[in-house]
Amino acid sequence: MAKKIKFEDLFVFENEDYILINKPPFVSSLDERDLTRESIIMLAKEHDEELQLCHRIDKETSGILAIAKNPNAYRNLSMQFENRTVEKVYHAVVDGRHEFNSKLIDLPIHQNTKGGARIDRQEGKFAETTFDTLEVYKFHTLVACKPVTGRMHQIRLHLVALKAHIVADLAYGGKYTYLSDVKRNIKLKNFTEEQPLMQRFALHARQLEFKGTKGEQISVEAPYPKDFRALVNQLGKNK
Repeated sequence: MAKKIKFEDLFVFENEDYILINKPPFVSSLDERDLTRESIIMLAKEHDEELQLCHRIDKETSGILAIAKNPNAYRNLSMQFENRTVEKVYHAVVDGRHEFNSKLIDLPIHQNTKGGARIDRQEGKFAETTFDTLEVYKFHTLVACKPVTGRMHQIRLHLVALKAHIVADLAYGGKYTYLSDVKRNIKLKNFTEEQPLMQRFALHARQLEFKGTKGEQISVEAPYPKDFRALVNQLGKNK
């Protein structure tokens, strides 16, 4: 049985209006069909029935998620998302060596009925993301991704357009990365199969910045979870 998540352990910021959490990977923002699986909304409602999620991130994606404590706070942040004034920064580890300097991609995205999405210049909706290289490794790059819009799988698709597939994003052409890919002379124990350095696509919602209900600037950063941190550390050691 999966270990129960303690909601308070996820907090990275709290004031009278908002709780900002560091969402673990493999936990849905909203309830799933299987109600035995914990979701962030389920944990939030158990903590306080009044709490509302202001946005959501993909199940596999880790990172910062804003939750409103009251209707006024929810309206305040919802309007900022609608007006595209919320600053969002994601970190991604991608295949290949890339030098992005405020690289803008504005390819339209069409969401299909099966839960996927694609770039589609005819039927797609406007989508815009800016990319900056943070660190270049031997065969990979750590990239800061700043989405202006919030289309489904936007960052993942825009990185595909740059031929910078996210590590382990198998749905969009990414590949698993193994320690033997980045470090020489790895010896495996007999009859063991090497496991990927990361079992999910390497995307983390790093930072969120918006205005509080009194006009104050709120800027919060979510530390890397264990798997993302381990990947970046290994790549950094074996440049």
